[in-house]
Amino acid sequence: MGWDKECGVRTRLAIHMHAVMEQWFPERRVFLKSDTDTRFIRLRPVTQLLAFSGSALVVAWAIIATAVLLMDSIGAGNFRDQAKRDQKTYQDRLNALSAQRDMRAEEALAAQARFNAALTQISVMQSELLASETRRRELETGMRVIQATLRETMKERETARAAYAALEARAAGEGEGAASSGDGAPIGFLAEALARTAEERDRILTDAREALDAAAELEFELAMMRDQNDAIFRQLEDAMSISVEPLDKMFRAAGMPTDRIIEQMRRAYSGQGGPLTPLSFSTMGEEPSPDAQRANRLLNQMDQLNLYRIAAQKAPFATPVKSAFRFTSGYGYRRDPKTGGRRMHSGVDFASDLGTPLYATADGVVTHAGWQAGYGRLVKIQHEFGIETRYAHLSRLRVKVGERVSRGERIGDMGASGRVTGVHLHYEVRVGGKPVNPMIYIKAANDVF
Repeated sequence: MGWDKECGVRTRLAIHMHAVMEQWFPERRVFLKSDTDTRFIRLRPVTQLLAFSGSALVVAWAIIATAVLLMDSIGAGNFRDQAKRDQKTYQDRLNALSAQRDMRAEEALAAQARFNAALTQISVMQSELLASETRRRELETGMRVIQATLRETMKERETARAAYAALEARAAGEGEGAASSGDGAPIGFLAEALARTAEERDRILTDAREALDAAAELEFELAMMRDQNDAIFRQLEDAMSISVEPLDKMFRAAGMPTDRIIEQMRRAYSGQGGPLTPLSFSTMGEEPSPDAQRANRLLNQMDQLNLYRIAAQKAPFATPVKSAFRFTSGYGYRRDPKTGGRRMHSGVDFASDLGTPLYATADGVVTHAGWQAGYGRLVKIQHEFGIETRYAHLSRLRVKVGERVSRGERIGDMGASGRVTGVHLHYEVRVGGKPVNPMIYIKAANDVF
């Protein structure tokens, strides 16, 4: 009974649904007539409902797909426009950086010219200082000789005066005796001796006056020499300040301890002799004169300047590319050009033509010259102070392992070997094995080289 009741409910529900569908989709017949027969297809309400639903789904899908495509097209157009604007902004920024780089290069060349001129002036002034010091020592020696001669002359004059007085006393006594005895010979001898003594006294007085005049002239000449030396000292001190200060500032801007660098260079270059050996003045057991102390202080500063120049050749204060180039990527995190992910870029990239010459940025020894995964053809150079430079993606290597290179020496050609998207140089600077921003050194040398 329960099953019959459930079947009755289902039947009534089906009849009700069929009646509702009949209102919207009444039963239709499609007649198919041929030459010999006529047939028809009955389209029930359920069949019509399914066909209508399928058609509605197809139309809805077409509308949604069209809307999605239209939105994607509009979004892509906006993205392209934004990409073009970003590209133009980036290009303008690169052009501005290129102009700034050229301006910095011109300023660096001008600073280098001023630096070389200052060094030339220092060399000339140093030669003048040594020549004036030699002349001063000769004048001091001449003064001592003249003073000794003057003292001897004064002693001889006093001796002559004493002898003259004794002769006068003797002549007076002998004159009285001769007058009493009537002998005139001693008087003639006495007159002759007095004449010789007077002549010698006059000669001694003349020599003394000439010595005093010569001493006065030497004193004046010494005063002139002191003024000239003081002027030379001032010029040298100014030149040293102009020359040493930019180098000191360059090392400090690169984060390098100047005191330790100077001491290391002094130990490495400890040979004695040469034009910068401190002057040794004859002070006859006395303390060095202010001029001697001043000269030695200047020579020490010149020695420091030379040590700075030597150290500057051994640190990467230069750009590896001297030809025209484009700065395409800096140091730090960036979007990876291959995968699109965010990765650390441990150097800087310089883009130029294939085969562009590349140069060592400091003196050092080649520790690697060959292929390395990712880097392609790679050159590694070990420098002083624990610094290493790397030059990657080269098209040609021009150095070998163990070769000692100098700053500005050509080490290879720019290429596109390894993991790259185009021709460029990947340049790294590592201190103690850890990468640092190479632009720290390049920017620090803008006012010097």
